[in-house]
Amino acid sequence: MGRTEGMPVGTGMDGAASARAGLGKRVASALVLLPIFVWIVVAAPAWVYGVMVVGVAALGQWEFTGMFERAGIRTFRVVGLVAGTVLTASFGVGALDPPVALTFVVLSLLAASLHRLRSERAAWEPLAVTALGICYVNWLLGYGFWLYRLEAGTDWVLLLVWVTWLGETAAYAIGSLLGRRKLAPALSPKKTVEGALAQLAVSVVAGVAAGAWFFPGLTALQACAIGLVLGIAGQVGDLAESALKRSVGAKDAGHLIPGHGGILDRIDGLLFNTPVLFYYASYGRTLHS
Repeated sequence: MGRTEGMPVGTGMDGAASARAGLGKRVASALVLLPIFVWIVVAAPAWVYGVMVVGVAALGQWEFTGMFERAGIRTFRVVGLVAGTVLTASFGVGALDPPVALTFVVLSLLAASLHRLRSERAAWEPLAVTALGICYVNWLLGYGFWLYRLEAGTDWVLLLVWVTWLGETAAYAIGSLLGRRKLAPALSPKKTVEGALAQLAVSVVAGVAAGAWFFPGLTALQACAIGLVLGIAGQVGDLAESALKRSVGAKDAGHLIPGHGGILDRIDGLLFNTPVLFYYASYGRTLHS
């Protein structure tokens, strides 16, 4: 999801002003997008939710291959978009099983690689990058369908976004305004330890608040565990996207959302948190219920 970046040491008042401006854009974007999202999850027909998941995954995958294309690395962009969309949709279409769809994706990519043969050796890079994008974006976000279909599925989806968004917002605010110690300078020089700790703490608080507010089926221990797990997994997802962007010299995956960058920059934490929460909701609660 959003970036947990902090202000570099020594930027002074200009850096603080820039951080406040960035935070303002993020909050403004959230005020527009969150009500729409809540309506889709809570009140809209199920197919609208499905269109949202598939559409977001398609945009994220398109941005993923676009990053590599801009860096001069070829991909099977159109084939990847079509195959990835089918893969994400397979999580929500009962007639198409995700393993079957994944088989289709692998066969399609291998077939697409044949027409680019320029010598005796096939170019592996377009195939590998496109396959990575499909697995990273389309497969992981497909779990949003399965989470939605669980008992109290709408509550699980709201909990997912609630904890992830609040944690990342806290990380950005604290990291930008107060952050001094770099968290992972080799991956993202602006991420700070202070921002990471803020994300972890606020994620736990958000989990507990969700249990007390809109998800009364959670015990206090379960709510704390969810906040802790999502606070960690979301940051790993954020760092993973930072590593991908750094490998091709990109600052943002896109420019669609003010204050966030592209769709992929907004959902990087969700890509990890969605399958993690699904498996916790399906199996993990019995460990401490």
